Amino acid sequence: MGKITVETCEIEGLKVITPAVHGDERGYFMETYNYNDFKEVGIDQVFVQDNQSSSKRGVLRGLHFQINFPQAKLVRVVSGEVFDVAVDLREGSPTYGKWFGIRLSAENKKQFFIPQNFAHGFLVLSDSAEFAYKCTDFYHPGDEGGLLWSDPDIGIQWPLQDGVSLIISDKDTKWQGIKAYTKGKG
Repeated sequence: MGKITVETCEIEGLKVITPAVHGDERGYFMETYNYNDFKEVGIDQVFVQDNQSSSKRGVLRGLHFQINFPQAKLVRVVSGEVFDVAVDLREGSPTYGKWFGIRLSAENKKQFFIPQNFAHGFLVLSDSAEFAYKCTDFYHPGDEGGLLWSDPDIGIQWPLQDGVSLIISDKDTKWQGIKAYTKGKG
């Protein structure tokens, strides 16, 4: 019944997934995850933790990753709309340091698969948004890494809205850019 369509992105490994939605006068039904369907399209992952957050317009979370226990993520929006971003941190990747962004919303029902070794973040574009994601490893306190959301060397083109002030955690304002991250690995 489920079946999904998958769009590849210009950064290898990233995938945009659109589930089949079955609607009628009562509303709709969709499978948000089916291991067999995902495996068939090359996403053979075991997800061990589900997370959900609620945020208001202007909240920017990220760019986060785990250092020693990297996670692949399958993200989606349950209500509202966000601009979701992944930055390639895979050593030796031809797209290292490049970013890809997509609008995810309750309306378009798209999901975004982000492999291990990517930084991830999102900006809330609607009045509020509920954001849900599956992870392939557990959260490990003390293993957090991050990149500065506004790093000019990455150059993310966030769809900032006129008259909306960004709301960013203290932690997320203190991350360094990708040059410092890369230098620290060498």
